[in-house]
Amino acid sequence: MKLSAEISNQKLAVEIKRDGDKVLADVDGRRYELEVSEPEPNVFLLKQEGRIYEAWVEPPPTPTDPFQTRIGDRDFEVLITDPKRLRSAGTDQEHGDGLAEIKTAMPGKVVRIIVEAGAEVKKGDGIIVVEAMKMQNEIRSPKDGTVKEIRVTEGSTVNAGEILVVIE
Repeated sequence: MKLSAEISNQKLAVEIKRDGDKVLADVDGRRYELEVSEPEPNVFLLKQEGRIYEAWVEPPPTPTDPFQTRIGDRDFEVLITDPKRLRSAGTDQEHGDGLAEIKTAMPGKVVRIIVEAGAEVKKGDGIIVVEAMKMQNEIRSPKDGTVKEIRVTEGSTVNAGEILVVIE
């Protein structure tokens, strides 16, 4: 997965690949091979060449906000941008009165379904949590509406681009 990251006004090109239990990361041409675990929510242990780093990551309130991150005693704001998502993103009016299909950007496992079919939701409300690459991602509603359909169950494995929830 190719991403852009901005840390302290420095833009970085990031590519992340999963290889079994390892995560391969390329950050502006620097390669890292990591073992990653999440011993508790939002706390990640990164093991590289026998050294262990603890990273605390607070998910942003909206996908366009930066992550609050702490590694050791250093705090960072990290703004992550998925260029592929930007290319496919539409305007707020795109969904209008039509259906909004909530899809996953990468393969993963459904950890939690926050809403029920028939529930009223507002734009930005959490809908579903999917774990991908040992990180839990809360997917939020792109519009105000009613949850028409939930196509997955907790614990199910999903593929990239699969429709998880439909909102009308």
